[in-house]
Amino acid sequence: MKRAAVLAPLAGAVLALGISAERSPHAPPRKADPLRDPREVRLRNLRQLTFGGENAEAYWSPDGRRLVFQSTRDGAACDQIYVLEVETGAVRRVSTGLGKATCAFFFPDGKRILYSSTHLHSPDCPPRPDLSRGYVWRLDPAYEIFTARDDGTDLRRLTDHPGYDAEATVSPDGSRIVFTSMRDGDLDLYSMKPDGTDLRRLTRGLGYDGGAFYSPDGARIVWRASRPRTAEERAAYLEMLRESAVRPMNLEIHVARADGSDARQITSNGAANFAPYFHPDGRRIVFASNLADPATRGFDLWLVRDDGSGLERVTFHPAFDGFPMFSPDGRRLVFASNRGGAARGETNLFVSDWVETTEEASPHAAPEARGTPSAQPARRKGEHR
Repeated sequence: MKRAAVLAPLAGAVLALGISAERSPHAPPRKADPLRDPREVRLRNLRQLTFGGENAEAYWSPDGRRLVFQSTRDGAACDQIYVLEVETGAVRRVSTGLGKATCAFFFPDGKRILYSSTHLHSPDCPPRPDLSRGYVWRLDPAYEIFTARDDGTDLRRLTDHPGYDAEATVSPDGSRIVFTSMRDGDLDLYSMKPDGTDLRRLTRGLGYDGGAFYSPDGARIVWRASRPRTAEERAAYLEMLRESAVRPMNLEIHVARADGSDARQITSNGAANFAPYFHPDGRRIVFASNLADPATRGFDLWLVRDDGSGLERVTFHPAFDGFPMFSPDGRRLVFASNRGGAARGETNLFVSDWVETTEEASPHAAPEARGTPSAQPARRKGEHR
């Protein structure tokens, strides 16, 4: 209100003097797309959606009108789940407000959501990870997976197992849910029906498998994975796992059939690659990585073909860009970023029009050439934010 009170008389004075309120002829030209780096040629009309708190993991509704995301907005002590109307900016909380909630996703009908929460274990926030041993993600064993209506009502529990159950998403036809669990002693991918039945284990290699999403046709999944190679790496991984934690230093992007078969690693750069998501064409994957400088937490968005070729950097912000997701029609991209923050390290949600080349935009374009990956190896350092 104070800012409005100051600006109103000033605007009146400008009009009274007959000066254009649009822009003085001597003023410098406005910077087009002020939130966008000029090198971010894939983005256009970049717009900030949230202002304040920590906001992340925003995922589109099937009609492309809403986003479901996690946030510490409005003074929340730890993450809760919210639904945002993209055009109006209206936001409402849809999780319980108790414990900590994460990893929300819409069902294909847009009427129900999926998320994980610790609220049955305790109404309080879980303990924060101990960072004395470096940057780690805490895998709280109290997380269980729930579904609810898109207004938060009709809450239903899907998992009931000691240990971490989270990072869940839904197949395009709504017939399966893929998620990460520690139920068999390692961090593996599993799938189940929407009512929690017909549990199937999808991965078995030692290491962290998480953050899986289905391809647009539901035939494949893409996810992040670590694979400790040496005896020392395996021992360190298992020690952290016993403490319900993981150190996400080196993660690579993998794809497989929806049942976990025919798994293939499509990045091999030694950086921290995470949050992969298929483009609606099913041939390209957008993901976040500190590949440009693995010694820092400066993450950017990257694009790669599903065979590992055609690596392309999408964003160039010096801090953090992550959690990208294409809208169902492929025309927009939503992601979380530190850009435009009122405070250092603040993370907000942004939406942008997605720019295609003529060949990419054409439904009759020839299939992408498949062959030698173009990614260059990076130093084996780096960590997620």
